[in-house]
Amino acid sequence: MNYLSVENITKSFGERVLFENISFGLAQGEKVALVGINGSGKSTLLKILMGEEMPDSGNLSFRNEIKVGFLSQNPQFQAGQNAMQAIFSSDHESLNIIKEYERLAENPDMNDKEQNRFQELMEKMEAHQLWDYESQVQQILGQLGIDDIKQSVEHMSGGQKKRVALAAQLIVKPDVLILDEPTNHLDIDVIEWLENYLATQNMTLLMVTHDRYFLDRVCNGILEIDRQQIFKYKGNYEEFLVKKEERESIEQLEVDKARNLMKKEQEWMRRMPKARGTKAKYRVDAFQDLKDKASKNLKKDQVELEVSQKRMGGKILELKKVSKGFADKKLFEDFSYTFKKGDRIGIVGQNGTGKSTFLNIVTGKIRSDSGELDLGVNTEFGYYKQQEIQFDDNKKVIDVVLEIAEHFKLPDGNEITAAQFLNKFLFPPKQQHDFVHKLSGGEKRRLQLLLVLIKNPNFLILDEPTNDLDLQTLSILEDFLDRFQGCLIIVSHDRYFMDNLTEQLFLFEGDNQIKIFNGNYTHYRTTKDESPKAKPEKSKESTNKEKAKSEEKQKLSYKEKRELESIDSKIPKLNKQKEELERKLASGDGEAEDFTKWGKELNNLNLEIEELEMRWLELSELDA
Repeated sequence: MNYLSVENITKSFGERVLFENISFGLAQGEKVALVGINGSGKSTLLKILMGEEMPDSGNLSFRNEIKVGFLSQNPQFQAGQNAMQAIFSSDHESLNIIKEYERLAENPDMNDKEQNRFQELMEKMEAHQLWDYESQVQQILGQLGIDDIKQSVEHMSGGQKKRVALAAQLIVKPDVLILDEPTNHLDIDVIEWLENYLATQNMTLLMVTHDRYFLDRVCNGILEIDRQQIFKYKGNYEEFLVKKEERESIEQLEVDKARNLMKKEQEWMRRMPKARGTKAKYRVDAFQDLKDKASKNLKKDQVELEVSQKRMGGKILELKKVSKGFADKKLFEDFSYTFKKGDRIGIVGQNGTGKSTFLNIVTGKIRSDSGELDLGVNTEFGYYKQQEIQFDDNKKVIDVVLEIAEHFKLPDGNEITAAQFLNKFLFPPKQQHDFVHKLSGGEKRRLQLLLVLIKNPNFLILDEPTNDLDLQTLSILEDFLDRFQGCLIIVSHDRYFMDNLTEQLFLFEGDNQIKIFNGNYTHYRTTKDESPKAKPEKSKESTNKEKAKSEEKQKLSYKEKRELESIDSKIPKLNKQKEELERKLASGDGEAEDFTKWGKELNNLNLEIEELEMRWLELSELDA
């Protein structure tokens, strides 16, 4: 069953064509990632689907009577709203029913017409299971890390606003959910919850994301915008890379074949007698088609990261008992560390635990409350900040780079001009002379990366470098950082990026201490999951009560022992069935009816497992 149909859509801005006559469909149960290089039109296509942009030509349609949700990169809210009000201001059927019901419920003097409408709304509340809707909203907000539901949205950070907007979409359970960079500005814990939620929900997804773990674990298909066309693939990101390479190899063979054939046709065109021109018109037309195919340029444009690196001295940076806090909140204290050449450190912690403050202390942007920083004379920082640089929109791209220098040195000793350097970062001559405001969000981030690397740093600090960069550029950046011989500090919610590039972690766990963990993020997470949870100290009174309660416990009856044994053997079987259903849903193989059936079975299984686990805990405590 097709939920979305797109036919022959074209979109351009001035002379720049983003895509031309593209067509695709989205079936019920499909979970698809939209990929392509920065500036290829991914966000524009999503805006067209949601009616925020108009295509130059073509048509699109959603199936009648389905709910469609949309999360933009930078959601906007009305001034003065708190989190709960912002969610309930959304224009969805369920929310509209609740709002109208609550409005009438507050009126003690309803007329007959209003009383009939109130009765209808009560029936709708029952049919849509909306009586505990507010508690569901609070639960989802809690999972997304929004604890203060009365906080004004306009005073929230960009990440908090994104969570509120995400909650507004999840709570109405749309049939089709369109997400533009859903993991940007989210903590890793929240990303992992969202990942699991979307993977197990019976909804159709289309999203732009650069997070490869998230993409692999949620999506069962990929749409790629490439050279103004769109291509659809089944499977995860690794399978996409293989199939994309196969497609490009076949295209190259076809172009090579067309070029060889064209040589023969050109010879025939030169020798063709004028008298027989009309008789050979079909062959002349075929020659033009052949010429178009033969002249197709399949050269792949990609960022070239070649920058010189300032030589490091014996001393790089030493932190001695560094502490920092604001007002009555202590972020960290007495932290000491001596940086060594080749250090590759990841920083992990929730928002507000002091990660950005720590980076600003390291780079000398702010001072610590106490302690010392001993910086080596040859240490040159390159600091890529999470906040996008506020470029002067009236400046041209080339002028932004020329403000730093006109020539730049490469690792081999050669010098290149600012224009040549921009070319290496996929800013062709024409775009170099465009104003900065014409760049896409991803292109601005790429320009920001260029401005960091252009200064030849030997100590790189990257704060959320994966935000808004396309997957191809990320892969090239990873290769560059893998070869980078200086010190590297990374703050990122992209677990794939962290796993590939870090060997040690600084942990900001909100307890006023920065802990050091040897290993990457996956190693840390595995260790954390396996370690026993710390138990809070109990008061003497509480301990005595528990002791008394324990003495009152009765031993398990024979029937209860048999029940416990039965549950012990049943839960692993159900978990195996659950894994199989999740595999089917993620594979993308099946009809629309199959996805609906599997989704219902998975929901029922989750409920049954949860009930059995609760019963197992009750019986286990009696048996203890």
